[in-house]
Amino acid sequence: MGIRDDLGKDLDAGGEGGGLQTVTATVIDVTDAGTVNISMQGGEIYDVACTDAYRNRKAGDTVAVRRGAVPVVLWRLGPDPADTEQTDVEGIATQAARDVQVVRAATYGTGAPAGSGWQAATATYVRKIDGRLELYFQVGSVADPSPPAPSVPTPKPVTIWPTDMGSWRSGRPDTYANYPMQGDWTGGGNRRGAFFYGSAIAAACAGKTVARMEVTLTRRKGSGANASRPVHLYLHGYTSAPGGQLNLGDGPENLMSLSVGAKRTATLPTAWRNALASGSARGLAVYATGSRDYMSLSGGSIKITFS
Repeated sequence: MGIRDDLGKDLDAGGEGGGLQTVTATVIDVTDAGTVNISMQGGEIYDVACTDAYRNRKAGDTVAVRRGAVPVVLWRLGPDPADTEQTDVEGIATQAARDVQVVRAATYGTGAPAGSGWQAATATYVRKIDGRLELYFQVGSVADPSPPAPSVPTPKPVTIWPTDMGSWRSGRPDTYANYPMQGDWTGGGNRRGAFFYGSAIAAACAGKTVARMEVTLTRRKGSGANASRPVHLYLHGYTSAPGGQLNLGDGPENLMSLSVGAKRTATLPTAWRNALASGSARGLAVYATGSRDYMSLSGGSIKITFS
């Protein structure tokens, strides 16, 4: 039975008086499954389903919720999102146009073109910039001024996914935990976890100016308290999982807090961004003591934006 069927039954049962009871709530987190964790009437409810009308879900949204044994988020309360959606669509269209193989620029002059990478084809020169073709035509005389060449476009963002991940306890890999974990729930010792990327981050940044790095993490269900808890992030210097203790680098940075099932993205500090781009750091780790911030994590993708 779908959400729409349940909603229809409630409306039908209400008759002329209207049986649909809604209240407002605040979204705490959006989960990786698209459900939400909400704060409503003084309590927290986790893994709440949403109708298709609630789009572009994010933490902090004020929403209308159908009350009942199985609450459902009906829609978001707030201003018309049309302007924001138009900007998003235009941005996607611009990026898609950049990805198409086209002639980026066509210029001409009486001398050879400046810059590197040109290949002469009689009196025509061609090169590839950021995956796109650029042409230059050498002419005997200029009857009409050449159009200016556009600036070299900013490299498009790239996303780097972990090649491996895991947890360490008591100075060695924890074979019980396949995902990065922080803290200690049972008294067996504090865990530390890590995401590994090989040399992919530094390779993606080579020769480019990095403007921003963002990490996306998901808190796995069944690990610790359901309520929102901070993620204690560190850098590490490993390209792959060590056989002994996982040593931690700079940190901790508490860039996000996650409730159960939540998925969030946070921007890494400038110093961390520079360290990862240069290769002096290779990946991200988590570590906490005790049970309060105990959790298991997945995801770990890093989106790199250039300027």
